[in-house]
Amino acid sequence: MSSAPQFAKVVVFGVGLIGGSFALALKAAGQVGEVVGFGRTLGSLTQALELGLLDRIGFNVGQEVCNADLVLIAAPVGRSGEIMARLAPFIGAQTVVTDAGSTKQDVVAAAREHFAERLGQFVPAHPIAGAENSGAAAARADLYRQKQVVITPLAENPPAFVERVRAAWACCGALVRELSPAEHDHVFAAVSHLPHLLSFALVHELALRSNHELLFAYAASGFRDFTRIAASHPEMWRDICLANRSALLAELDRYRAQLEGLREALAAGDGARLEAVFELAREARRAWADRKVGE
Repeated sequence: MSSAPQFAKVVVFGVGLIGGSFALALKAAGQVGEVVGFGRTLGSLTQALELGLLDRIGFNVGQEVCNADLVLIAAPVGRSGEIMARLAPFIGAQTVVTDAGSTKQDVVAAAREHFAERLGQFVPAHPIAGAENSGAAAARADLYRQKQVVITPLAENPPAFVERVRAAWACCGALVRELSPAEHDHVFAAVSHLPHLLSFALVHELALRSNHELLFAYAASGFRDFTRIAASHPEMWRDICLANRSALLAELDRYRAQLEGLREALAAGDGARLEAVFELAREARRAWADRKVGE
């Protein structure tokens, strides 16, 4: 006889790539009884239902949240406060709320405002996985397999609630890590938010040129690899950049200084300096790739 799933009921706000993949992964693992979805449009929710991401479309937040084991907020971070305000009055005593936002300090601040004495029931998290495409049709059950998910627990979180969020992501096949919210935002400003900003900027600059069609016609694998993330969701990345702007501005200033150093080397014809930069970068990139292969 098969055992009961770990989660009898999961409610997802935002059933696109991230929320939809979470639902599919739990279903594939046989660890969820039912998934109820909320979203901005009935059309997107209907599509998610037809694709099997959801068991039901939610219409009454209070009715669905009060007895949920887990609630996932998988909407752009700029909407986190609005969603928290909607569900806060109805959180059941044993309901745990988590999120999938790419920034954490702003989300925690919103949780402190809206959840108040129920703050301990909110366990922040961030799955480090994604794809260029968005929406319910892009969701897949293996999106999180062997991918990192960072949990940023709060002092107010009971250990059992943190463990529930950890267990949910483990059911999705993810590798769960922990950071503080501040550590998270500084780390990801450097290794995620800055790369996205640079990728968007390069494609934007080329697209504005009068000969952009000629340039794109000759772009090959190097351009494809560097700019893949410029196909990401504009609204989501607008919110991320603004939410983490202090740390991102600091990283952008560091990068500008690096670019200025390269410009000086080019202007001076200093091949040795260029090669030294390229060599250190190559070795660091190879070491990182080797570690990833070994994980």
